[in-house]
Amino acid sequence: MIRAENLTKRFGEITAVDGLTFEIPVGQIVGFLGPNGAGKTTTMRLLTAYLPADDGRAVVMDLDVAEHPLAVRRRLGYLPENNPLHENLEVTDALHFIGRLRGLTDETARTARVKAVVKTCGLGSVVGRRTGELSKGFRQRLGLAQAIIHDPDVLVLDEPTSGLDPNQVLEVRDLIRELKKEKTLLLSTHILSEVQAVCDRVIILNGGRIAADGTPDELSGSLQNKNRLHLSLKGPAEGIRQALQGLPGVAAVSGPSGSGEADGRFVVESEASVDLREEVFRLAAARGWPVLHLSLERLSLEEVFRKLTASSEGAP
Repeated sequence: MIRAENLTKRFGEITAVDGLTFEIPVGQIVGFLGPNGAGKTTTMRLLTAYLPADDGRAVVMDLDVAEHPLAVRRRLGYLPENNPLHENLEVTDALHFIGRLRGLTDETARTARVKAVVKTCGLGSVVGRRTGELSKGFRQRLGLAQAIIHDPDVLVLDEPTSGLDPNQVLEVRDLIRELKKEKTLLLSTHILSEVQAVCDRVIILNGGRIAADGTPDELSGSLQNKNRLHLSLKGPAEGIRQALQGLPGVAAVSGPSGSGEADGRFVVESEASVDLREEVFRLAAARGWPVLHLSLERLSLEEVFRKLTASSEGAP
């Protein structure tokens, strides 16, 4: 569990993190989304005891970060954006080194843990090679392995797929999904597809403040003035149109008309708070009209992001 209460950080006259309050429950993947300079990395550094907060409070697994920084660090794994690695160490030696730093002093137990994270992170094919010889993708995998070597409860990942090619991005995303089964994850990114691919929830930051918080679908729906339901029913066009117009909450219906069979799609508009999918399905079933297509139009996450962040500048 991660909790921030009015978390604030200033650098001189610049407020990088401005009174953030949020909570991440156990077992959830949350994505920090925002433009460059929105405060994502600074917030992560506050949560991981890398930087002290000027105001507010951060709590990780019921431990106050300011009061118990070492205990907090023992409970979490942190992959910073620059992914610092010792270039001249062999892969397993690097993991043993971090394991010892993380308190895994028993060699037998540490060796077993190294083998486990090598398997989890897909590093088997590069065992025996030095870190400096690894591709960017394998370096990210090694960074993740170092972050989980001590089996932490919480993972904080800053731009985990930055600089990777498309195949490497998919591999790291799959790994993050696997880690979700056992960990609470917070990751930052400015890549919209990243959030949609792996996150249960999105916190959009802008100028050091929370601009929005919710699932991708919730954020898409919250910024629309109306819902548009796209559907295709097999039946008399005019009869379908009139029946749809008679449903409660319908503002407008467009699509095929006339006495013939419907051969195109209807678009049914309603207020943003009204979801007509269930009512339409019941109507079609009662009239014997086969449903060929039914989908609710939402704003894309890209459109949500643009609306929330276009009007103001991010904080450093």
